[in-house]
Amino acid sequence: MSTSVRVRTARRWAGVAAAAIAATLALATPASAHVEVASEGARALAENVTLNFDAATESDSAGITKLEVFLPEGITPADVTYGKGPTGWKLAATEKGFTVSGPAVAVGKDVTYSVVVRQLPDAKSLVFKTLQTYDDGRVDRWIEVEESSGGGHGHSAPVLELQEAAPGAEPVAPVPSASPTSATPSPSAPPAPGPADAKPTASDRATATAEEDGSSPAVPIGIAVAVLALAGGGLWWFLKSRRTGTA
Repeated sequence: MSTSVRVRTARRWAGVAAAAIAATLALATPASAHVEVASEGARALAENVTLNFDAATESDSAGITKLEVFLPEGITPADVTYGKGPTGWKLAATEKGFTVSGPAVAVGKDVTYSVVVRQLPDAKSLVFKTLQTYDDGRVDRWIEVEESSGGGHGHSAPVLELQEAAPGAEPVAPVPSASPTSATPSPSAPPAPGPADAKPTASDRATATAEEDGSSPAVPIGIAVAVLALAGGGLWWFLKSRRTGTA
């Protein structure tokens, strides 16, 4: 075999070996971190459905402290209740979804939690965009609806595929609002009449009219008293004068 043939053969085997090594490494390397949602047998319009979320960590120096989920159309924050999750974690409703948060989990540890949805909407799939926060302030944004072009998970949002609704399934009534302004006041008996409810007398009306005109009953009363005093004094002087004149 000539030298040139041996060189070409060696190069071919080197290429095959390199490809084999690359394939092996690709299979051995774990998939990039992401958030997933799953629910066995989930169907449109199903009620009291448990959704299981798994949030993989991407940090080798900080622990996950919070996951904020933006609910898809057809599910409101009032429809969601907490199932289970890391020790000390709790669920809180937000304007557009909910958060599950608590003490930071161990560095390198994923977070698994579940929620119960009152009823799934009539849809083929549901997207649960998620923000993943670590105790060092880092935030991973799992909000992309389309798969990344790189062939990995990229930052795709978790998606739940739904089966068709069961025969006869219907949407349930929405959860009543807990807003105080939406409450209807209950009818009550009218208050018992008191002094303020008594019908006004003629004197009351005269007093009210005088007050509206800017005057007060005290003014004419004072004038009347003064007139009477003057009249009484004049009468007394007249009588005294007569007695003096006739003496």
